[in-house]
Amino acid sequence: MAEQTLSHLLHEDRRFPPSEQVRAHANGTAELYEQADADFEGFWAARAREYVAWDTDFTQVLDWSDAPFARWFADGRLNASYNCVDRHVEAGNGDRVAIHFVGEPGDTRDITYADLQTKVAQCANALADLGVGTGDVVMIYLPMIPEAAIAMLACARLGAPHSVVFGGFSADALRSRINDAHAKVVVTADAGYRRGKPSALKSAVDEAVSVEGSPISKVLVVNRCDTNVAWDDARDVWWHDAVDGAAGERAPEIVDAEHPLFILYTSGTTGKPKGILHTTGGYLTQAAYTNAVVHDLHPESDVYWCTADIGWVTGHSYVVYGPMANGATQVMYEGTPDSPHQGRWWEICQQYGVTILYTAPTAIRTFMKWGAQIPATYDLSAIRLLGSVGEPINPEAWMWYREHIGGGHAPVVDTWWQTETGGIMISPLPGITSLCPGSAQTAIPGIVADVVDDMAEPVDNGQSGYLVITKPWPAMLRGIWGDPQRYKDTYWARWEHLYFAGDGAKKDEDGNIWVLGRVDDVMNVSGHRLSTSEIESALVSHPAVAEAAVVGASDEMTGQAVAAFVILRAGAGDGRDEASLITELKAHVGKEIGAIAKPKSIMIVSELPKTRSGKIMRRLLRDVAENREVGDVTTLADSSVMDFIKNHIPAKA
Repeated sequence: MAEQTLSHLLHEDRRFPPSEQVRAHANGTAELYEQADADFEGFWAARAREYVAWDTDFTQVLDWSDAPFARWFADGRLNASYNCVDRHVEAGNGDRVAIHFVGEPGDTRDITYADLQTKVAQCANALADLGVGTGDVVMIYLPMIPEAAIAMLACARLGAPHSVVFGGFSADALRSRINDAHAKVVVTADAGYRRGKPSALKSAVDEAVSVEGSPISKVLVVNRCDTNVAWDDARDVWWHDAVDGAAGERAPEIVDAEHPLFILYTSGTTGKPKGILHTTGGYLTQAAYTNAVVHDLHPESDVYWCTADIGWVTGHSYVVYGPMANGATQVMYEGTPDSPHQGRWWEICQQYGVTILYTAPTAIRTFMKWGAQIPATYDLSAIRLLGSVGEPINPEAWMWYREHIGGGHAPVVDTWWQTETGGIMISPLPGITSLCPGSAQTAIPGIVADVVDDMAEPVDNGQSGYLVITKPWPAMLRGIWGDPQRYKDTYWARWEHLYFAGDGAKKDEDGNIWVLGRVDDVMNVSGHRLSTSEIESALVSHPAVAEAAVVGASDEMTGQAVAAFVILRAGAGDGRDEASLITELKAHVGKEIGAIAKPKSIMIVSELPKTRSGKIMRRLLRDVAENREVGDVTTLADSSVMDFIKNHIPAKA
């Protein structure tokens, strides 16, 4: 059962019904729920035709005959790039700004949909010249610059699945993903700006593809920071040479609705990242629909800003495919919230008149810590809707967000979904839901979710259990790349015909769903999913470490923080300063996986708490990490182990 670390959030009496102004203009209406309940497949067919342009219309909505592998709109044909770019130009909106880009150093670019059409075609032509064809996988390892979205859309134009890797991941993490996906080309940059200085990217690519047998034949490099980089004339190609001079027209490759659109890797409990596969028609339908009704997007008047990096699924669905399928004008920002100053985001909101802001609770809690006086110095009056994504948001952060960023009136939509779901699944609709701070509340129209007990029976209001999805949905993952059995074992083995999300949840007295967090060995750190076993493997790969156990501990700022317990190899600690060794171990994890996986705390111990069968009792370690009274130790082979651990103050480097 889920750790009820958020149990103090589950009794929330405050409610915020929609204003008449919000209700009158909202895209999401009560009729959508009624339509979905009355005719599930008919509802999704209507959404697919409303939000997506089909080259060949579909005749079958859902094929669930090979469950749990779904096929949506399977005999329909389309192109995602055409849907996100060309059709807006054809509709007379070519002059509409697609991207207001703000670089961390202060450089800016405004790219219209007509500009985007040319740039995407140029990139597609360049990739084709580098040998990329329909079905070939392209790895994208870029900072938050327009070229990232352009490269994704260029791949979609060719029918070449892309796999975006977050720029904070290490060379080893990048290599494993390249090899698993059998990628043919990498698109990267020399570096990206991070807190005032270049953060290298190409050097990691060089290391990742330098091994014998790498499937990569070409590396396409954006010159973002004008840094000196190593160069292989036979492999490396500058973007400005290959793309900027390419032809500005390229017909989109029309593909089946079930043609792979992208692979996105996410952490798994085994330590080996899972390549989550999403296909074209169903994914695009749900991304566009949810962006329209949950974020209440009106592309003719809104300026939308989702702050997620394109390396995460939120950047795929709510920076690229959802908003661009809807023809939105959006902000894209390269840097961090505090560079060059702590008011940077609000300065951007003021400058561009941002009306919709979608960000993570970690960022909101950080802004709370910095103080309300910072956003108060900027004009945020254009903001009319706020969204939260990545992890549960506590009610006080929700209230602060509404009050100090939303002017005390903007609805806050707290959204629950996953890399695997492809799009938002549980969320209020701002025009009809009476908002409850801290709760994602209810499944959106067309999604059927529930909270069940160990026997898969729905729990009563006021009870906790497991969050499940009971019907297939269009943007659902179509499997794990190259490993269909792992897909079934991971998501469908616990209960037949129920998708188990891996999260615990509770229904409050009103039936609102409160997500409690992971019930497996995957942590949620600032909205980023990290595998405990992957971090343990990284620690053990250090020559000083014999064994490691990692847990996610509740953290006020990041939701969860990585807490590690390590046993040293014989002699490894002799003559070593413990604090310096801990610093070294943290840096080692950063090199092996990425900075986001660095443990916040590491405790060096002589033993780990294990049962007689050898299983590490991580719940006891979590008790220690969260400064709670240690629970029942009767099942341990040696209960005295916990006496040492709980009396040993963790060293924090």
